[in-house]
Amino acid sequence: MQTEKGWQGMIQVTHLSKTYGDVTVLKDISLQVEKGEVISIIGPSGTGKSTFLRCLNLLERPSGGSIRVDGIDLLDKKSDVPRIRQRMNMVFQSFNLFAHLTALENLTTGPVRLLGMDKHQAEQQGMEILKLVGLAEKAHHYPDELSGGQKQRVAIARCLAMQPEIILFDEPTSALDPTMVSEVLAVIRRLAKEGMTMLIVTHEMDFARDVSSRVLYLDQGVIYEEGTPHQIFEDPQKDRTRAFINRIRSFNYCIDGPDYDLYAMNAEIEAFCEKQILPRKSRHNLLLLVEELLQVYGQQLGTAPLELRIAYSEKHSSLEITAEQTGEPYNPLEPAAHDDDLSLKIISGIARTVTYQRLGQTNRVTVALG
Repeated sequence: MQTEKGWQGMIQVTHLSKTYGDVTVLKDISLQVEKGEVISIIGPSGTGKSTFLRCLNLLERPSGGSIRVDGIDLLDKKSDVPRIRQRMNMVFQSFNLFAHLTALENLTTGPVRLLGMDKHQAEQQGMEILKLVGLAEKAHHYPDELSGGQKQRVAIARCLAMQPEIILFDEPTSALDPTMVSEVLAVIRRLAKEGMTMLIVTHEMDFARDVSSRVLYLDQGVIYEEGTPHQIFEDPQKDRTRAFINRIRSFNYCIDGPDYDLYAMNAEIEAFCEKQILPRKSRHNLLLLVEELLQVYGQQLGTAPLELRIAYSEKHSSLEITAEQTGEPYNPLEPAAHDDDLSLKIISGIARTVTYQRLGQTNRVTVALG
């Protein structure tokens, strides 16, 4: 098999881009996938995850860059794209089964027509694969006689019948009732244990954490962050990744000076708390912490704008207040900075943690609650 010199992996994507008119969906994506890797692709809706998979399989023609499978350039007009697609098959969220064929017939059509397998051999292989996905008893049922989870398992089985080396999964559980998700994920987990190379676009975070060797977080058309499941889910390094993983929602408010409108600010904080359906005690403590935090800044509020951010993590049911101000080093948490340390006592009594950091020219105070 033709292989690019110095590279022994299965897929190499370099500077891949995709545009639709003036809209750029993918920008400068570079990725190397080794044999046996299971890569989960996560991120907000509309960030190009599905488009990326469709470009890999040439269902969408990339606008720029290159895709190589074992050194073969997919974008070269001389490349045998249908043959490469057989090696790199795809499972869609909408099943795409042939409604007029039984489950078994859905599995045998491709091998007979495209791989040159005789019908008897294809049926034997089809039954073995249906057993693998737990649907041998449904071999002679039509798609409209199957549940959503069963249809998706047949779709995976049909993909396996083509003997692929790589499988691309485009949100394989998004069209399913929650009660049917686990049966499909169980099949994918089994394939992962057996060493199948897979790229999976998914919104099932626990599944991605369990099954993946690597996780890509896509945002705004780029691979914003990548790493092991532990790195991405337990210790994300970048803000947008952290917000997505922890399902963080935030409220921002700028205080330009000491004569700020406390009542207007509190009303906006109350509205934010109501939107997150926070308990009354959490709302009370949050408003109190914000008020006391601004007290400790005192005259410092007149020196530069204070950027206040309140972040709520749905995953951890926790609140965090961040106050940032540029200027000379100043730690408002030091008792020596105040005539009265009552506000500091109130803050330390309510907050879980209170920290000060000097970041370049910025003073940052972070107060964690809950």
